[in-house]
Amino acid sequence: MVRNAVVIGVFLLSIVPRVGCADEATPVVQNVLFIIADDLRANVLGCYGDPFCQTPNLDALAKRGMLFRRAYCQGTSCAPSRQSLMFSRYPGQGSRKGTGAGKDATAANGTAVNMGQHFRENGWYSARVGKIYHMRVPGDIIAGTNGLDVASSWTERFNSPGLEAHTPGDYACLNLNVFTDSLENRQSTKMPHRMFVSVQYDGDGSDQADYKSASKAIELLQKHASERFFLAVGLVRPHYPMVAPRQYFEPYPWQQMLLPPQQTGDLDDIPKLGLAGTISSRNPIGKYPDNQKRMWSAYYAAVSFMDAQVGRILGELDRLGLRETTAIVFTSDHGYHLGDHQFWQKSNLHEQVLRVPLVISTPGLTVGESESIVELVDLFPTLADLTGLPIPSSVQGESLVPILRVPETEVKAHALSFHQGHSLRSQGWHYMRYRDGSRELYDMEKDKGEFDNLAGDDEYQSVVMQLDQQLDQSLSAKGLAD
Repeated sequence: MVRNAVVIGVFLLSIVPRVGCADEATPVVQNVLFIIADDLRANVLGCYGDPFCQTPNLDALAKRGMLFRRAYCQGTSCAPSRQSLMFSRYPGQGSRKGTGAGKDATAANGTAVNMGQHFRENGWYSARVGKIYHMRVPGDIIAGTNGLDVASSWTERFNSPGLEAHTPGDYACLNLNVFTDSLENRQSTKMPHRMFVSVQYDGDGSDQADYKSASKAIELLQKHASERFFLAVGLVRPHYPMVAPRQYFEPYPWQQMLLPPQQTGDLDDIPKLGLAGTISSRNPIGKYPDNQKRMWSAYYAAVSFMDAQVGRILGELDRLGLRETTAIVFTSDHGYHLGDHQFWQKSNLHEQVLRVPLVISTPGLTVGESESIVELVDLFPTLADLTGLPIPSSVQGESLVPILRVPETEVKAHALSFHQGHSLRSQGWHYMRYRDGSRELYDMEKDKGEFDNLAGDDEYQSVVMQLDQQLDQSLSAKGLAD
């Protein structure tokens, strides 16, 4: 039964219903299981077409839900992206990166209500396990601390500490070409080369943060199976350091890894503000092509280890008989570069960073795939809609329930993302406009790899003007005009 009382707290929240779930054909969901991975690019999952990476549990989830092929994040690093999706608010423009991310996510979003808080204040059990809001990886994982978590979101919250790069085993710092089993001098918290660290070791993974998070999630499912719950589980892999038991590395011999295609002069037409912070030609990783392959091997291993933890959680959900009453969401905070355009990591506006995996499995709704443009800010209103809760007026996303019913439905024409300016991603075009006025434009039908920047081409100036206008209108509508 839908609860009508909403706890207001110290500030008034105007709650207004938008897209409802009144259709009798749509069951009101009793529970929500929200799982988010860290630094996971969409195209490494089997269900998104990767021929190497073994992700049987996520592939099985996709077959029982709706897989969104064009889902995009709003922030290009952990803190702004997670804050944005939890509040369903587009990032502000107050910081250097255009994210508006601060130490207090609640203050940064004014009187906005967050997703966990909304369920909790409507009488649901709301719990966090692991990383939902920003945590420093590895820093907060090693320390077992809360990071930038927002306490108002949760009835209970649980951290999952782990040794990360200090896990005993075969350590590699791949851009420095260091391989050792010594525990001394390992790149770790706040150290400059931590992004290229992997550790493979003999063990079952039970000492790792993600295994602990899955175990705690299983415990909470068992304890709260008879009540309405919003359970948010944040898994930290494949975020660096890429640590996993040896058996997860074995399917991915580095010699068999394929590196992203490169083009001569690829960076020549990318503006300065469009470049990644780490580029092969400016980092020692560029000297070691074999180690670039090892990066892929370690990333795949971390993804497969993460997938196994998802499988453990979903297996318990099935064992408890909760699958038919539970909406399941799986996604990531943003994507990741692994040598594409010579780029590494994240924090830029190109497709491999902005595009994220998204699967929503909902009892009684359509199973399949959708090519419709969606955003992470849409998750909050979607889950409120599915569970029969009102959608707060502070929410800026749109419910995806119409797409969950009919995959061809479009709820928006484009996705917005923020970093040193703005990205506008439509079905056919990807347009970036940076703070210094520089631009990128890609024809995503003909140039999926984003190799040919058309923004300076006279033939495409009418397209640039049209997308400029659409971007301005979209930002203005959201109160984010320059």
